[in-house]
Amino acid sequence: MILNNLPILSVLSKKLSWLTQRTEVLAQNVANADTPGFKARDLKEVTFSQLVSRERGLAATTNAPRVTNPAHLQGTISVRQFREEKVPDPGSASFNGNTVSAEQQLLKLGATQATQQLTLNLYRKHLSMMRVAIGRNGG
Repeated sequence: MILNNLPILSVLSKKLSWLTQRTEVLAQNVANADTPGFKARDLKEVTFSQLVSRERGLAATTNAPRVTNPAHLQGTISVRQFREEKVPDPGSASFNGNTVSAEQQLLKLGATQATQQLTLNLYRKHLSMMRVAIGRNGG
């Protein structure tokens, strides 16, 4: 989408991507809650200011696919953009070495879902403002 080239929409899109990837990681934690030796993981937190600073430096160090012909579509990269890390919680390991607390993971999933909804609402509002600015109904 061409509007994703706008900095605010690009940052919101990246935040949504981070939240989606975090949901996947937390869901894997819940799915492996009974797996012996499984260590709980999470994504490294990415702040809004980090996303903005990445966006500023993106022009110089972009990792987007190279377009060799103007008729080609831009495309996207679907690799994981954010780093996973193990999140040790002292004293939470069970007798089989598993460090997943299902309750804690479900709380994180709930917080992630709330943040995702907020970010999606912000994205929609900015799109609506863009439609009004170009003379279309912002509905």
